[in-house]
Amino acid sequence: DQPSTRFTCACLHTRKRVCWTCALRSMHVRSTKAIRRARGFATCRTMRANATNGVAEIQKDVPVPISTTSKWEALQDHVHVVKKLHLRDLIQDEKRVEGMVKEHDGMYVDFSRQCATEETMKLLLELAETSHLRQKIQAMFEGQHINATEDRAVLHTALRAPRNKSIVVDGRNVTPDVHLVLDQIKEFSEKVRNGEWLGATGKPLKDVVAVGIGGSFLGPLFVHTALRTNPEAALGAQGRQLRFLANVDPVDVARALNGLDPETTLVVVVSKTFTTAETMLNARTVRTWITTELGKDAVAKHMVAVSTNLKLVKAFGINPENAFAFWDWVGGRYSVCSAVGILPLALQYGFDTCEKFLRGANSVDEHFLNTPFEDNIPVLLGLLSIWNVSFLGYPARAILPYCQALAKLAPHIQQVAMESNGKGVAIDGTRLPYECGEIDFGEPGTNGQHSFYQLIHQGRVVPCDFIGVVKSQQSVYLKGEIVSNHDELMCNFFAQADALACGKSEIELRAESVPDHLIPHKSFTGNRPSTSILLPSLDAYTTGQILSLYEARVAVQGFVWGINSFDQWGVELGKVLASRVRTTMNRARTENKKLSSGDGFNPSTMKMINRYLEGKAQLLYPEPKDVFPCDIINSDECRPPTSYV
Repeated sequence: DQPSTRFTCACLHTRKRVCWTCALRSMHVRSTKAIRRARGFATCRTMRANATNGVAEIQKDVPVPISTTSKWEALQDHVHVVKKLHLRDLIQDEKRVEGMVKEHDGMYVDFSRQCATEETMKLLLELAETSHLRQKIQAMFEGQHINATEDRAVLHTALRAPRNKSIVVDGRNVTPDVHLVLDQIKEFSEKVRNGEWLGATGKPLKDVVAVGIGGSFLGPLFVHTALRTNPEAALGAQGRQLRFLANVDPVDVARALNGLDPETTLVVVVSKTFTTAETMLNARTVRTWITTELGKDAVAKHMVAVSTNLKLVKAFGINPENAFAFWDWVGGRYSVCSAVGILPLALQYGFDTCEKFLRGANSVDEHFLNTPFEDNIPVLLGLLSIWNVSFLGYPARAILPYCQALAKLAPHIQQVAMESNGKGVAIDGTRLPYECGEIDFGEPGTNGQHSFYQLIHQGRVVPCDFIGVVKSQQSVYLKGEIVSNHDELMCNFFAQADALACGKSEIELRAESVPDHLIPHKSFTGNRPSTSILLPSLDAYTTGQILSLYEARVAVQGFVWGINSFDQWGVELGKVLASRVRTTMNRARTENKKLSSGDGFNPSTMKMINRYLEGKAQLLYPEPKDVFPCDIINSDECRPPTSYV
């Protein structure tokens, strides 16, 4: 199968005829494995060799697996060099440290605890150029349809672009559309907050429940959690509550609505198509909660939508004038800067706070687009992640904010990163010959230290992102303590990164007179990579910076790996199968019958569903009615508990 015969190739650009072997050499395909794969497969961005008929035909613009390039192979060879080095020595090199610390607009990012040398960085930057990273970034910002499987642009960056910037998608400048929606959000949120927009009974709406799932939930929740204890944001939120309802589990409904009064509650239903199964079931549930107390006409005053499907919005009972738009070039996990996030956040904190958040995100967007790669923080974050995953073989990453207000950062980035880059095929549909994507998890410090740090210190190697802030949102300094509470937290921030990098050797343990039988248990190998990110404070602006930083990092990884980071076909199959189970479940419970082999489920699933049905009552509806738990409806027969909020 190897193209050892000298087939003839013709370059479409030069029209020069060269032999197959020379063509491969000119494309830097060196390994036997890569040459074998080259037959009938893409070998560079502008060429494809098809030798099925003994003649190599060159085609244009066919993607290439980055692993067939000489730059990838150079990094594979370089791994053996780096494996001989240790971080305890590398971080003593002051010149190296200086070169691996980058700053932008108040952010301080230290890459010096990554298992990388100056040569590593040079090779990674060359890999970026080989992958056409710069052109792909520009294509994204220009609104080209880089989401190939859905034929869409990817323009979450346009959501925070300034009003005077022109961003053209399919011949239309979308910036005015974006700012029209932002202006609508500002006007509506101010009406609600100042009492101009009242509920059905004439009371102000001081509580907001945002109903949505996935990106419609995780991103806004991350920002809300980050801002709750920021003094400036908290001032704007006085007397108000913002809650989120995502899970279709009725327990989530009970918790979201517990203690709220329908008379003072505004519900924001977030669903682009207004057909998302979990969201719409939750929306119907909350609508019933409102109409049971206030009547059907109350929906128009107590429910608004973030959707593009105005027909279904109207059919639901929401006035289409109270529907806030977003666009198909905004992916769900990238939508927090659209009405999806800005509407509930503006209702809680005021639109001025949201504008600061958007400006912070735009600051990093501009840095990402315009800064040379050697100083480009998102690019370096992405390239070093590729180094850790695809070359050093570290498939996981821990996100460790030493700031409790960033408690929901890791869950949000889990979706942004894992739904984006959890792929097994290239953008052209061919199976990837290398691993990509990361397993993301995390917990604020110091909680995580008492949870999973044992594993990252002495078990598996897990690259870490440490995130700290200089000024705490809430300062506490007790008399008699040698450091403030925040200083104590940050002492751990600095120490943990060094502990992972340097470890502790047998020699050091023996010097401390540690008994021989304990030395293996108390030894720390070190040489465990991490990145440290230091922010001046955590406010709306820096929260926007962090969001954009991680979004751009994910894009860099996907661009270099050659995958589509902006679709998510992997979530579809389970939804389809759940629909089939739903139909069967309805029949089984209304007819009080168990499943049989004729229902088409495998024996394991059939047996498990039947076990579930054994504990459920038969659904008998002589007359259709709504059934609510005591947690939601307060009546003479049923009182909700007061033990949780």
